[in-house]
Amino acid sequence: MLVAGSTVTVSMLGLFAVGLSVMNGTAVVTMIATLVVMAAAVTLFPALLGYLGRRIDRLRVPVGRRRPIRIGADGHPVPAAGWIRWSALVRRHSVLATVASVAVLLVLAAPFLGVRFGLPDAGNDPADTSNRRAYDLLADGFGAGANGPLLVVAEVSPADGEATLQRLRAHLVGTAGVAAVSPPRFDAARTTALITVVPTTGPQEPATADLVRTLRDDVVPAVTAGTGTRVDVGGATAATIDVGDSIVDRLALLIGGVVVVSALLLLVAFRSVLIAVTGAVMNLLSVAAAYGVVTFVLDGGWAGRLIGIDTATPMAAFVPVIMFALLFGLSMDYQVFLISRIREAWVRTGDNGRAIAAGLASTGRVITAAAAIMIVVFAAIIPSDQVFIKVFGVGMVAAILVDATVVRLVLVPAVMHLLGRGNWWLPRGLARRLPELHIEGPAPTS
Repeated sequence: MLVAGSTVTVSMLGLFAVGLSVMNGTAVVTMIATLVVMAAAVTLFPALLGYLGRRIDRLRVPVGRRRPIRIGADGHPVPAAGWIRWSALVRRHSVLATVASVAVLLVLAAPFLGVRFGLPDAGNDPADTSNRRAYDLLADGFGAGANGPLLVVAEVSPADGEATLQRLRAHLVGTAGVAAVSPPRFDAARTTALITVVPTTGPQEPATADLVRTLRDDVVPAVTAGTGTRVDVGGATAATIDVGDSIVDRLALLIGGVVVVSALLLLVAFRSVLIAVTGAVMNLLSVAAAYGVVTFVLDGGWAGRLIGIDTATPMAAFVPVIMFALLFGLSMDYQVFLISRIREAWVRTGDNGRAIAAGLASTGRVITAAAAIMIVVFAAIIPSDQVFIKVFGVGMVAAILVDATVVRLVLVPAVMHLLGRGNWWLPRGLARRLPELHIEGPAPTS
């Protein structure tokens, strides 16, 4: 429990790498909630179990057959026959299971290679909403860019301010992608001027982002060079583009930092180099598959229409960031739970194949049940009218479904069968320096 909770905390810490206050707040709240749950799990929950004793089953829901738990000769519960058969099937076909699982994950992840980042605007809202009707009326009457004008603000130099502003407006009018430019508006002291620039394209279009960069990098420097006038390009559309670019630029830092720290945590917990490395790689494959599903849905094809997205829509840059933090934490939870049971059997028997089969058989039902609960929770937000909330729900549902089935019940045990005893390899020098956590229970005594 403590190791699993720590992985979630590490994932949330990665949000601080984004550098946005809203992300910091999300991370802090989630970490506090996780720590509270961890504390309750090791104090309150055992106390309640001890107090209730056998009375805990008194209000049991009468659904399904209640099977008695069988105890084996080693004193441990015997897994259900169905999960034992599944474990044996994965063991017999470990190569095929590995290749097929990786192929499925890569196919699901492939659409993410063509992802387009941006903040979905009101043009992606349902057609019967007031926001969408206003957006369409404004676009039809004044052009798509009227929904997201750019604000060019100049700090005017008394010496050459008027002449510079006239040259600036002339250059703005002549820039490709500009539909209209307003005359300069001055403040009362005539030290600050505002020019409104209407693009020819909508706020979420890549051409609008290109126009913002052209104005900042080419047009404005060419006009203000050698003058005392300072010009900035802003507005809601430009700010959205800036935030998206900042998040995308730091996404690799977020992913890299969380993966490395999580892998180190697995290394300490299970005292195995390969368990740590393969765990991190498989979690990345699971997250990439979720990103691909979200990108495919946002394309506005048949999959998008199923949930109410009928036009090609960009992916809000903060969606993959929050998805990664949550999904990597959940994936590590499942990984810790599965591997801890496998290592427990390995420590007890020394038989790698038997340990994998026993661990998979004993955790399969719990992992699928936990995943089903999370899928229901996130599926509930898919009907939302807000596109980014809708696709967030789709991504989380797809990721949890894939992770709990393809990854945990097929890929992880299959790869561990192929690696054999190498699963538990740890250099001697490193073994002497790592602490013994014994998360699978006390070490056996002779």
